[in-house]
Amino acid sequence: MTGAAPQPSAHLHDAATVVPGEPWSTGVARGDDGAVRVAGVDLRDLAAEHGTPAYVLDEQDLRTRARSYRRAFAEAFAQVGAEVDVYYAGKAFLSVAVARWVHEEGLRVDTASGGELAVALRAGVPGADIGLHGNNKSDDELTAALDAGVGRIIVDSLVEIERLADLVATRGGEPAPVMVRVTTGVHAGGHEYISTAHEDQKFGLSLAPTRGTSDTVADADDDSPAMTALLAVLARPELRLLGIHSHIGSQILDPSGFAVAARSVLALRARLARRTGVLVEEVDLGGGYGIAYLPGEVALDPDRIAKEIAASVADSAAEVGTDVPRFSIEPGRAIVGPAGLTLYTVGTVKPVRVDEGLTRLYVSVDGGMSDNIRPALYGARYHAEVVGRLSTADRVLARVVGKHCESGDIVVHEVLLPGDVRAGDLLAVAATGAYGRSMASNYNLLTRPPVVAVSDGASRVLVRRETVTDLLALDADA
Repeated sequence: MTGAAPQPSAHLHDAATVVPGEPWSTGVARGDDGAVRVAGVDLRDLAAEHGTPAYVLDEQDLRTRARSYRRAFAEAFAQVGAEVDVYYAGKAFLSVAVARWVHEEGLRVDTASGGELAVALRAGVPGADIGLHGNNKSDDELTAALDAGVGRIIVDSLVEIERLADLVATRGGEPAPVMVRVTTGVHAGGHEYISTAHEDQKFGLSLAPTRGTSDTVADADDDSPAMTALLAVLARPELRLLGIHSHIGSQILDPSGFAVAARSVLALRARLARRTGVLVEEVDLGGGYGIAYLPGEVALDPDRIAKEIAASVADSAAEVGTDVPRFSIEPGRAIVGPAGLTLYTVGTVKPVRVDEGLTRLYVSVDGGMSDNIRPALYGARYHAEVVGRLSTADRVLARVVGKHCESGDIVVHEVLLPGDVRAGDLLAVAATGAYGRSMASNYNLLTRPPVVAVSDGASRVLVRRETVTDLLALDADA
């Protein structure tokens, strides 16, 4: 390690005092014996039954968050005379049970691949309540979407528009419902890799003019890739232009970017209507609503963001002289992220001296970057606690690391843990419901952990643990 010695960050809290409360799910509580229970299930019992590492999902917490978003947006948009649909973003985490839960709570399901589409359909979600995203959809994925009668296909390029129209022409039948994904130029969210509306990236079609010679916004937009795509959809009778889609980023804690994006998208909608007479019926501003990952952080409140977005959409529609469209959003992380935790067993504990005499305790667990790649990929920060016992030991600066053959295999960069943390302790990392299992890998040929749901004092496996037999079954020479 080089440079000045690392110092504990301001976000660090005494781990013994954090539970309950954010960033943990509402069903998490610590007993007088120091043991943590989720929805009435003792994590010691869960580890004994299901092993570690394991993803633990609080069903009622997830359902409550889904209901909260549905209610908040329905009420806010009713005030401005518009209807709204809430799509659960399946990329955050999708299983048959979760797809079924969110649909039972009134949400539709947004998918980003043929696999996610298959899971949603297996859960019994009607095709009309499913959307298909993707910047490079295969013909097989588009065909599967058409076979399922999905409610919308979000096209991402001029090439895809022609491919989809040709597929529909070959098959016959009703025109495919299409939304065009546009990039508004609004930058929001955390790491560069999860900010999705700037120009220099793979998603969407830009609102910026391609020639750069127009004197007015309207003329400039008429020469933009976004306008070109909308006109291309209208030119193909095999397609029905449902609306315009945008997504400005992820882990967004300041909602002001949505107002700016809404203004741009509604202006595009109005210009298309003036040019063609077609006023598209729906606008989607994506999702990316931020959650609390660390003690002291505050997640976006569904009521607040719903009211602010509804007001900005109404104001922007009035400015351009159109009605308020049907609206849709896609909260994924905000619903499943806080509902989940990852449970590990501690192995090697190693004090390491760093610069200027500071000692950091390296706490190794039985998982790592194969079950949570986000710290290595994005520098994402998480909070961890010892959850199987009570400790009165002084807190020390610790780093939770995995068992992979990588120096960057860090689960939690810094956290205060009991100084007597030892092999065999159970350790939980909060707010891993989103993008833990869905981005998991078999690096070093570790098997992926199970997803275990807890509710009303009982647990059940939603996705079983992989086994070495599973790994060998894929090896043609095994």
